[in-house]
Parts: sequence; C-alpha cells; structure tokens
Amino acid sequence: MNKLYVGNLSPSVTIEDLKQLFGERKLPVADQVLLKSGYAFVDFPDQNSAIKAIETLSGKVELHGKVIEVDYSVPKKLRSRKIQIRNIPPHLQWEDLDGLLAQYGTVENVEQVNTDTETAVVNVTYATKEETKVAIEKLTGHQFEDYSFKVSYIVDMDAAPPDQAPRTRRGGRSSRDQGGSQPGTSGDFGAPHPRQLDLPMRILVPNQMVGAIIGKGGQTIKDVTKQTHSKVDIHRKENAGAAEKPITIHSTPEGCSSACRMILDIMQKEACETKTTEEIALKILAHNSLVGRLIGKEGRNLKKIEEETGTKITISSLHDLTYNFERTITVKGSLEALGKAQVEIMGKLREAYENDIAAINQQANLIPGLNLNALGIFSSGLPVLPPAAGPRGAVPHVAPAGYNPFLSHSSHLSGLYGVPPASAITHQHSQQAQEQEVVYLFIPTQAVGALIGKKGQHIKQLAHFAGASIKIAPAESPECPMRMVIITGPPEAQFKAQGRIFGKLKEENFFTAKEEVKLETHIKVPSTAAGRVIGKGGKTVNELQNLTSAEVIVPRDQTPDENDEVFVKISGHFFASQTAQRKIREIIQQVKQQEQKHQQGAAVSPHHSK
Repeated sequence: MNKLYVGNLSPSVTIEDLKQLFGERKLPVADQVLLKSGYAFVDFPDQNSAIKAIETLSGKVELHGKVIEVDYSVPKKLRSRKIQIRNIPPHLQWEDLDGLLAQYGTVENVEQVNTDTETAVVNVTYATKEETKVAIEKLTGHQFEDYSFKVSYIVDMDAAPPDQAPRTRRGGRSSRDQGGSQPGTSGDFGAPHPRQLDLPMRILVPNQMVGAIIGKGGQTIKDVTKQTHSKVDIHRKENAGAAEKPITIHSTPEGCSSACRMILDIMQKEACETKTTEEIALKILAHNSLVGRLIGKEGRNLKKIEEETGTKITISSLHDLTYNFERTITVKGSLEALGKAQVEIMGKLREAYENDIAAINQQANLIPGLNLNALGIFSSGLPVLPPAAGPRGAVPHVAPAGYNPFLSHSSHLSGLYGVPPASAITHQHSQQAQEQEVVYLFIPTQAVGALIGKKGQHIKQLAHFAGASIKIAPAESPECPMRMVIITGPPEAQFKAQGRIFGKLKEENFFTAKEEVKLETHIKVPSTAAGRVIGKGGKTVNELQNLTSAEVIVPRDQTPDENDEVFVKISGHFFASQTAQRKIREIIQQVKQQEQKHQQGAAVSPHHSK
C-alpha cells in the first residue's frame, strides 16, 4: 500500500533527481524507484511517509519544468471498495463524517491513520465497488470550511485473486496487521487511539464553557489531546437545548485523568475571566449498570471517597436516566480534590467494567458458538467482545452510548430490546446444542404484568426472540411475593431469555438504584449428581460460589421426583447465575457419561467372564 505513482515527469528526469527531491522535502529515501518514460513507481517504507509524499509533492512541486502528480499506485483489479480520504479538518466530528460517508453507500469500516500531518486521514471501506466509485467522484474536492478533501483508491486485497492474498510471515503478523491505522471512534481527530480495552471517560460541561475548551481554531483542545495522549470528543450535537454538553475522553486511565484535569483548569480560568460565580463541579457520566458497584453496599464506597478526597458526591436518580442509560455523578470541592476524586471514581467504574467483560467473555467460552455480540440482550452501550480488526459502521446507527469503548457511535449492540441477526448462533452449534434444558426463574409478583405485556405481546416476542418456551406458573397463594417463570430451551435460548428478563426488571425499576438485579433460579439435577455438585465436605459447591459469585444451595433431605431429580438453587446477578448454571450442567454431563460407561462395562462383563 506504500507504492506511489509519480506522473507528469519530464523525459529528462532521472532517478537521482527524484531521490534528491525526496531528500529536500525531508521524505525518507525510497526503497525502490522504477523510472519509466514520463512516470515512475516509488516504494516508501511506511504509510505515513507515503501520505506525506502525496501531500507535499502532488500538484505542488515543479521538476524540470513540469508540475508532478503523486498518488497511490493501485492496479485496476485491486481498485475495489477501499479509499483514503485526506485533508480532513482535525476538528471535524466523527458523526459528521459518518453522515457524509453514508450518503454514498453502506460504510463497512472507517480507520483513522496516525500521521504527522495537521489534517486527519481516514481509510474507508464501502460495501460494494459501485458505491466506492460514487464516493470517490462525490468526495474528491468536497469542501468543508476551508478544507478540500483529497481522495484516492488504496489497495483492496480482498479483491485480489487467491494467489495474491497477503501471506503471513512465519512467526509474525500479516502485512495488514502491521499498518499504522486504527479503528476510529466518534469525535475530533488528531490523537493516537488508545488500546481498545480502556473504558472511556465521559463528563458533562456547561454550554458556555465549550468554546473555551475548544479554543481559537481548535488549538486548546489540540493541546489537551497532544499533552495527555488522549482523544477528546466534544459532542456538540448531543443534548440539543440542554445546558450541558458531554465530552468523551479516550485514553489510558492516566491519560483520562490528565485530560480531565486540564479541562477543569480551562473551565476555572474561563470562570475567572468571565467573573462567573457558579462553582466549577466535575460531572462524570457512568452507565447505570456500573453505578451500583461504585456506590457500594449502604453507600460505603462513596462515603470513603468523599472522606479521603474532601469532596461532596451526589448521583442522579434513576428517573433522570439519559437515553443511553447514563447517570450523572456530580463531585464538588477544590480542583485538586476533584482530581483525586475522579481517579477514585473512575477506578471503581473500571473495576466493575472489567468484571463485566470477564464475565461476558467467560459466557462465550461456556457456550461454544454463542455470538454474544449478536444476541442483543444487553443494555444499550454495554460492550460485549472487542470487534475483530476494525469493522465499523457496517450496521445501523443507534444512539451514542456512554458505556461503549469499542464501538462508540456505531454500536451494533441493539440494546435490551433490539432484534439480533438470525445468524446470532452458528449453524454448527445450533445442531450440537438442541438438548432442551428447563430453568425455573423466580421474579417479583408485581413484575408479572410487565413481563407478560399488553395482551401477552411482550412474553410472546421474548419467546420468539429467544427460541424458548416461557410460561408463568400460577401463584401458590394470593400473598406470594414471587412467581415462577418456567423457561424451556437449549443453552443459548436460556441465555437470551433469562438475560432479557433480568434487563426488563431493571428497566421497569423493580430494583432500586443501589441494587443489582439478583434473582433466584432453580434447575433440576439427577439425584445421583447432587452429591457431585456438593462435593466432598461441600468443596465443589464452595468452589462454584467462589468462581461464579452466585449463591448455590443443594437443599438436603429432598425427595427425588418421578424422574429421580432434585433441585439446585442458584441466586445472583445475571452473569453469576449463568456461569453457575453452565458449570452445574457440566457436572451433570460428566456424571451421565460416567454412568453410560459403567452401564456399557456391565453389559460386556458377562461375555468376558466366560
């Protein structure tokens, strides 16, 4: 991708002339220069130097009386769906660029290229060759303020015949993996992207402070991004009409803290210059699913942070949830105290976030073939697994999500009540895991109506979505506080159905702001396996509880039912319950396999005894 075409050359131009020109322009000496009559092909060592050569030479330099042209050298058969757009204003918002690109077709991927240029560069992949052709025609020369877009085809190896596909070197990565581009996210350009597993920081700032944070010509925000090695997005189009605007900071924990402190300093300076009497407060946005663990049992975590940092912390109520399920954590105190509190608060949020990711990844391993990204059972913005090398924007846009470091504004997680693709479960697994499981899930009696929905519509949709049978058992008595929901289906159906039920209870506020949704689940196990679940001296059940964070109880003195089965009770939040269920099913499977081997051995033993 770093081979350039240099055209409109005078016949008198030599290879030495070209190399001298590169040296004068502080471009790296090209690895290879192939000179033809009137043009040349030049190999540069990396994409960054190739971009710099195009930007500094094409149409700007005269050589032997002729103005030369420089662009990527891309064979016609490799001009397919990939283009590069250069000279993009560094302050252009990602959502604005996304909207522009989408006018000409379905965008499968957008990658920002880290360059030394003042303006931004992105590589774009469209869904079809035809859409790409239209995009090149329309975007070339497109004016945005004083900037004119420059667009080129770049090599699309997906369009190459099989024998031209890039080979992976032994012990190394393919050439595609070694490029300098990284998946883009929303907001301003110009800063190196952080590693994808970092949780971004979201803060709210007063509208009147936005101009000071951006600075003249965007200089102030550029300084923040460069000095803190962060990517700072100011979402000016969000919260239309609101008194505050959200800012997202993508970086390492240290980078987020530094950028946040710089923004607070800018706001303090602006307040002094404009003689604003209102106290500068730090307002952090956090996904609702993380806030309970920040607060801690009986508010202990928050109290501790307040005491250690000398701040006052309040959290907005559930009734004030934003459209992307965020709550506002308001911190008041001196600037130094705010900085200390921010570090502690984000530390707690990151810890909760990482625990969620670990739990989700564990679910992917426990149910082979389960595509958690596609299930659509999680709250808006909750990331599941990092996307594979970069596809971005290939799915319908949803509202920006605060708790979504991987996909930001192009999140393809459809939220708790979105519809997943039909391919959510691989065909191979759909054949392997058709064994029906029965789970008895207990929900608050007052939540039954919400789960059933008007004329039974919601429970029907849920059953259809999950591919499970969902029935609500009659109440044992009028005063019974809990009702049993009987879910029948294979493992992935159980996962989807239970996940949505947990989410529905949270959404409908059947649990308070400080509570995680924790439900009791019963599953039946063969009486012969109950001892294995408990383990010698309770060792197995204790290990289960430590591993999953769920409470697991095998009631003693149970009378097996007509199928010689007994109940195991599991209590905990969704992922804890799911992990415990899967581990117990594994134990059951092991017991069944051992019994089968024993029966087979018993069947052949008379023959061998003769």
